[in-house]
Amino acid sequence: MTGTAYGIGVGPGDPELITLKGLRLLQSAPVIAYPAPQTGDSLARAIVAGHLPGGQREIAIRMPMVAERFPAQDIYDRAAVEIGAELRAQRDVAILCEGDPFFYGSFMYLFGRLAEAHKVEVVPGVSSLTACAAALGAPLVARNDILTVLPAPLPAEELRRRLDGADAVAIVKPGRHFAKVRQVLADAGLAGDARYIERATMDTQRILPLDAVDEDSVPYFSMILVHRRGEAWR
Repeated sequence: MTGTAYGIGVGPGDPELITLKGLRLLQSAPVIAYPAPQTGDSLARAIVAGHLPGGQREIAIRMPMVAERFPAQDIYDRAAVEIGAELRAQRDVAILCEGDPFFYGSFMYLFGRLAEAHKVEVVPGVSSLTACAAALGAPLVARNDILTVLPAPLPAEELRRRLDGADAVAIVKPGRHFAKVRQVLADAGLAGDARYIERATMDTQRILPLDAVDEDSVPYFSMILVHRRGEAWR
């Protein structure tokens, strides 16, 4: 007998967007684990802080939050060992993940290390993709539309190729790649149909026209949604 590791999607930022199942498991687990920067507070923990009952053992998985060093494989190796020890002691562990665990979620790296030897259950969460669409009032796709998700770090030529003929596009992780993405959208004639949002559902959420965004201050938690018809329902 071992404990169960629960990969819980805690949603994009609004504490009320955690699922009922996620909340129940979060509050009943004797141990919680979450990603955290090398110094400072964890965003995943901050999202659910008001839901925590107190008295749980906490494992902060501290890692560099920079693209060049992510995922930090050795850090996930060590975290899996520490979490595995809790599971072998028959203690359940709730592992927090912003958004949804399997949509660019950091939990997948622990899942790959834990699932072969332990019972692991994934609890879906409200993803950044659907949260951004809701906050923007912009339905993603309709009828036979195909949704394309593009990571902004892709080279400009690859972004252009993928945009060509796409029905609807979500460009994720624009951050320091924003200027490149804005130019690619302009070249494709799609800038007018692009919607920019940052920190969706958080207190600091902002929605801006594409040409009003300061390219030097775009956060990691931002997204650009584009639909070739302008609106999915057209």
